[in-house]
Parts: sequence; structure tokens; C-alpha cells
Amino acid sequence: MLFAATKSSGSPLIIIIYVIVFGGLYFFYLRPRSRKQKAARQQTKQVEIGDQARTIGGMIGTVVKRTDEAVTLRTASGVELDFIPSAIAGKHVPPSSDDDVEPEHDEQSTEGDEK
Repeated sequence: MLFAATKSSGSPLIIIIYVIVFGGLYFFYLRPRSRKQKAARQQTKQVEIGDQARTIGGMIGTVVKRTDEAVTLRTASGVELDFIPSAIAGKHVPPSSDDDVEPEHDEQSTEGDEK
């Protein structure tokens, strides 16, 4: 009898703890994740004909045709490949090539040459 009385008094507290944990999980994990997915979908929609695009597999090509069902990329070798729009990771921005920047020298190799 005593055990049943203590068990029923702790139940509302456990339910409140579960609600707080699941609420925190929603606000700190599920909601930001869905926002990132929505932003990624928007980014793939921004790829237009003539843009350099990158696929989720790492291929890079120029968009030559775009429909709701497929995006056609032309690679550097001239091959045209069709991808579903969700396979496009986004626009490809090639890294800037600064030819006037000299490579850094290793300090240890210069110390050994001075002797």
C-alpha cells in the first residue's frame, strides 16, 4: 500500500521531465536540422543554366538544361549527364588562384642550410 502511494506521486514529475527533454531535443536538434535541409533545397533551386554546379558525389559541370525532373550537367570532357535536382549540392565556386603568392618555406629546412 505504501509502495503504491509513492509510485503514483512520482509519475507527474517523470512526465514533466520527458516533456522537457523532448522539447529540448526538438528545439536544439530537429528544428535546426529541418532549416538546414530547407536551405539546401533552396540552394539547389538557385542553380541556373550556365552556372557551374557540384553534385553530392563530387562531380562538377556546367548546367546546360534544367527541368523539374532533371538537371543536365556538361563535364569538361563534353559528356552530358542527367541528375535529379536533389543530387545537386549547389553552385561550384572555383578557388581563387593567386599566382603572386609565394609558397611558405619550412623553418627547419632553412636552419640546416645555414650551417
